Amino acid sequence: MAGVREREALQCLDSSSIMKVLLLKDPRSGDIASDPYVTALSSYGYQATLIPVLSFKFVSLEHLFDKLSHPENYEGLIFTSPRAVEAVRLCLEDNKEAWEHSLKDKWNCKCIYVVGKATAALVDELGLSSEGEASGNAEKLADLICSKQISNSAPILFPCGSLKREVLPKRLQEKNVPLESITVYQTAQHPDIRSSLTLYFTEEGIPGSIVFFSPSGVKFCLKVIQELANDQVDQIKFAAIGSTTAEAMVEEGLIVSCTAKKPTPQDLAEGLESIHRQL
Repeated sequence: MAGVREREALQCLDSSSIMKVLLLKDPRSGDIASDPYVTALSSYGYQATLIPVLSFKFVSLEHLFDKLSHPENYEGLIFTSPRAVEAVRLCLEDNKEAWEHSLKDKWNCKCIYVVGKATAALVDELGLSSEGEASGNAEKLADLICSKQISNSAPILFPCGSLKREVLPKRLQEKNVPLESITVYQTAQHPDIRSSLTLYFTEEGIPGSIVFFSPSGVKFCLKVIQELANDQVDQIKFAAIGSTTAEAMVEEGLIVSCTAKKPTPQDLAEGLESIHRQL
């Protein structure tokens, strides 16, 4: 009897070890193999493949630095994406002395709000202390900001992308919290997304799971995936990194099998493990 259980356990292990997961996101750094989501899923025995789905162009960086040069005009800063922090880093490359000499300390006297660990880590690299890391999405971050009771104060500076959702600005406006948005990057579909997806499905077949990391990813990838998977699309377990992305998936008629409790590699891995353990 024990031998039977051992064989069954090995079969389960073998099944999970070859489970393929397609991650529709940019790598954290240039090295895809070291991406924390790939690493976390690999530790659970999944074969994770990462395909970038978005391309970015940074804009208005001089204008952004003009605003960063006057922290006295603002209550604080809001970052809801790693790209927004990257824009700040880029505009500081030619202004490091001013940043290190005084601006960094002046901003650290104010509230710096972030969503997610990845964004918080990049803000930390700028030498800034932040809060809101565990909020998980813009809605919850807005609630945190509103709880500070800073209505009718100086505005909070919000570097953002061209496709930002209006949930956070709208909620802050309802609570009379002034916000000054500045678009610092433009988001577009990655030029290689169709060819990359086609190559993946040709070489790897139908993945066990596909994970979306943004509403934009859903918009740019879903139809291509449905074409490639054809009548086998129902075999795929679709997962979301967070509630906002999950909502976008539902709007497109997808069944969301898993939404990570928090937008972290570990929480995603645990969520996928949970749904595949039920199979």
